Amino acid sequence: MLTLLGFAMIATFLVLIMLKKMSPIAALVLIPALFCVFVGKGARLGDYVIDGVTSLAPTAAMLMFAIVYFGVMIDVGLFDPIVRGILKFCRADPLRIVVGTALLAAIVSLDGDGSTTFMITVSAMYPLYKRLKMSLVVMTGVAAMANGVMNTLPWGGPTARAATALKLDAGDIFVPMIPALAVGLLFVLALSYVLGRRERTRLGVLTLDEVLVEEKETETVLVGAGGGSGRGKSPVRGGGSGNGTVVDRTDEEHEEHEENEEDREDDERFQGLDPDRRTLRPRLYWFNALLTVVLLTAMIMELLPIPVLFLLAAATALTVNFPHMLDQKARIAAHAENVLNVSGMVFAAAVFTGVLQGTGMVDHMAEWLVDNIPGGMGPHMAFVTGILSIPLTYFMSNDGFYFGILPVLAEAGQAHGVSSLEIARASLVAQPLHMSSPLVPAVYVLVGMAKVEFGDHTRFVVKWAVLTSLVILGAGILFGII
Repeated sequence: MLTLLGFAMIATFLVLIMLKKMSPIAALVLIPALFCVFVGKGARLGDYVIDGVTSLAPTAAMLMFAIVYFGVMIDVGLFDPIVRGILKFCRADPLRIVVGTALLAAIVSLDGDGSTTFMITVSAMYPLYKRLKMSLVVMTGVAAMANGVMNTLPWGGPTARAATALKLDAGDIFVPMIPALAVGLLFVLALSYVLGRRERTRLGVLTLDEVLVEEKETETVLVGAGGGSGRGKSPVRGGGSGNGTVVDRTDEEHEEHEENEEDREDDERFQGLDPDRRTLRPRLYWFNALLTVVLLTAMIMELLPIPVLFLLAAATALTVNFPHMLDQKARIAAHAENVLNVSGMVFAAAVFTGVLQGTGMVDHMAEWLVDNIPGGMGPHMAFVTGILSIPLTYFMSNDGFYFGILPVLAEAGQAHGVSSLEIARASLVAQPLHMSSPLVPAVYVLVGMAKVEFGDHTRFVVKWAVLTSLVILGAGILFGII
């Protein structure tokens, strides 16, 4: 009964938010509360919620101060050179922009923190997506999948959890998985290329000069507008936005146009952030860079709990960059909306996880799945683990899966001669999908800053993330790793 109710609760939640019948916060709170009553444990709801909030409170604190810290770093211009470099590469071409999003997310993911990755990626790419009227769910989907692949780094979380749960060395799990994970990352880049071509087909290709003209005027934009190449006019079609039209070019024309444009464009045309904003602190650039390096190093070395590190870093960044109290209040107020949205979503998710775990539904769901594995699949338990990890890590927290389910799967594998190392490696393949789970706080940073509905993000990303996970699993089997 608990198994059925558990699956029903998750399905009800997903359907309601994808159909936009309820907001994610309301669904995360009201749906589990209702099912808690159905289970007959309504009197324990308060205990379950408090337990959930207690377990997620450090995460909420970390996200609150991380948003303030990286928000301040963006305000003062720490990431402007990276943004200019990425945007210069993108050249207002939707294909390059989508690929650049994946590359940026993958690079920033080296710090091992999803929230950091999403804050930097969205801050860099959001202005260009908006300016070119590109699909924002493409940005959130690509960023989530790239971060999911990189989340398997030993300091990212899942690998360390798998090693701890099965008493293995994290290096023995991760290092052999590098070829399969590399294939997964290449697949994300290839998928970004495909999605980028789709966006290019839908929107055409512009120079940033043309985009700026389109923003200010309502007349037709032709090749040569705003200082074009002077080759004359090309066929145009409606851009669909009512603000003018967008130039269509073939791939060959586009490449020729880029070559002609390359020499005359300068860095100022590729500013995604206002280069003249009052919050810039160029004299403190190297201090802020050093502070960020120290922060990330301390996170990787686990010198202090991550919430404490971000609290100290945020306080230091505010004090040094904005010594006047009114300026500090203004910076905090500027990022208050993101802080409230994300922290509110985390505490709402605490209700969902608290009820799911407190009522025992998650345990019964896991047992049902393990018990229904066909006997003939015993020698292939690594493959089975990889397949099961895809839905389980989406519907469960990493802690619940790696500490609750993985040991059971490992024991079943050992009974059929499958090593725990293979089981542990297989358990990592679903991280591209896990990063878009409604139980992952970082995803709310992503959709919140991108101003994307969580249901829209879910509808777009799930199919591609599942495919990415299957590619990693297939590569692991092909290389003999799993």
